[in-house]
Amino acid sequence: MNKYTLSIKDLSSKEMQYNTQQKRMPLPEYGRSIQNMVDYALTIQDRAERQRCANTIINIMGNMFPHLRDVPDFKHKLWDHLAIMSGFELDIDYPYEIIRKDNLVTRPDHIPYNTTRMRYRHYGHTLEVLIKKAIDFPEGDEKQNLVALICNHMKKDYMSWNKDTVDDRKIADDLAELSGGKLQMTDSLLRLMAERIEQNYRPKMNNQNNRNNNRNNKRKY
Repeated sequence: MNKYTLSIKDLSSKEMQYNTQQKRMPLPEYGRSIQNMVDYALTIQDRAERQRCANTIINIMGNMFPHLRDVPDFKHKLWDHLAIMSGFELDIDYPYEIIRKDNLVTRPDHIPYNTTRMRYRHYGHTLEVLIKKAIDFPEGDEKQNLVALICNHMKKDYMSWNKDTVDDRKIADDLAELSGGKLQMTDSLLRLMAERIEQNYRPKMNNQNNRNNNRNNKRKY
C-alpha cells in the first residue's frame, strides 16, 4: 500500500454527507469514494506524484469490475472514465488517446420518421409487405398456406382494432384491395383457414382436457 492509497482512504473516510449535499458525479457507478480520489489527484502539484496517483486510481477502478478485464479496450475505457471524472482537467501522461470532451455532447443522428402510407393502419405495414410477397409466390400449396396465414392474421388485427366480430367477406374485400385484386378468398382458402385455426386450437384444448382429467383423478384418491 503506497502513500497515495493512504491519502485516498483518508479522503473516503470524511464525515458522512448526503449525496444531495455534494457535487454531482459525472460517473456515479464508480461511487463517491472514487470521485474523491480523482478530486484529490487534481490538487497534487508535482506532476510525477500526480501520475502515480492516477495509476493507483486506475488500478482501484479496474478491481471494481474484475469480470470485465477480458473485454477489449477495458483499460482504455478506464482512462477515458478517469478523464471524464476529472472534468478533463487532470494533467498527466495518458497511455491512450482519451475521449474528447466534445464527443460526450455529440447529438445522435436524426432517425427519420417512417412516412410510408398505409391504407389500413390496424393491419400495419408488415402485413402489406407479406401480401406483396404472396403475390410473387408461384401458384401451389405453399402460396395457399401463406395467403391463409395472412387472412387469419388480418382477422386478428381487425378484431384487436374493432373489438367486434368480423365476417370473412370484409377480410376478402380488404385482401383484394390490398393486393390489387391479385389475391382472392376462395372456398378452398376458407377451408384452409379453418383448418389452420383448428390446428392451433386443438393442442390448447387437449392440454386443458388433460389438466381437468388430472384434477378429477386426484379428487378420487
